[in-house]
Amino acid sequence: MMKPRFRWAIAALALSLFSLAPILWQLLTSIKVNADIAAIPTIYWPRQWTVEHYQALWQQTPAFGRYLLNSAVVSAIATLAALLIGTPCAYAIARRRDRSSQVLVGSLLLVTLFPYVLLFQGLLEVVRWLQWGNNYAALVVPYTALNLPLVILLLRSFFEQLPPELEEAAQIDGLSLGQRLWLILVPLTAPALVTAGILAFIFSWNEYVLALSFISQQALKTVPIAVAEIGGISIFDVPYGDIAAATVVATLPLIGLVLVAQRRILEGLTAGAVKG
Repeated sequence: MMKPRFRWAIAALALSLFSLAPILWQLLTSIKVNADIAAIPTIYWPRQWTVEHYQALWQQTPAFGRYLLNSAVVSAIATLAALLIGTPCAYAIARRRDRSSQVLVGSLLLVTLFPYVLLFQGLLEVVRWLQWGNNYAALVVPYTALNLPLVILLLRSFFEQLPPELEEAAQIDGLSLGQRLWLILVPLTAPALVTAGILAFIFSWNEYVLALSFISQQALKTVPIAVAEIGGISIFDVPYGDIAAATVVATLPLIGLVLVAQRRILEGLTAGAVKG
């Protein structure tokens, strides 16, 4: 009889393969020749490997590196801003254990469930009024605001696990509230900070609707827009290989980021679930 632990392992493996299937398919498509991509029935494994789609990507879109840099700059600034604003907010909610904090947490949960696309009209009017069109601020400010609920919720659960004796000892040593937060508590929340930061960075990196609407200047466009603009000479000529190559290149920085910080991510996601 199969042991429960072994069954769980098989289920986890199957779920992982299912989740990774789209990424694997894009990778395989990016190294197939066009004949294999268009073949009927579908050819799953490349009969002939090629890097021509990657070469075509850099030849036809020489500014793709600039688009990667644009996404990195916007995502990094928005992530840093969300962490700087969200950290003291999360601390305040964690330490204020009364009905008002419960209302705030419930409100944050509702905000995370609210489709941000429904805010588009309002954001468009704000950007137009502030004359932020073709400006990184038009992306950084909304991304920061949209990431704040998740950042606050993650950090709050971590702050609640820290014993108040740490703050009491620091207060006896003469540290102010700000010093206790940034010098004592924040370093202890590194796993949660890394987790929240990476999730915020991934959202900002992948966001498409606002980037498409607020940025029209070619030099300021981000990676999702650049990938969406890759096309053939007609509607019947879709360069699937080039699009797959662009998708792989755009995903590599995120994969590298997650692999480097995977231990911190696991600690940050699980620590808040442990009481005591």
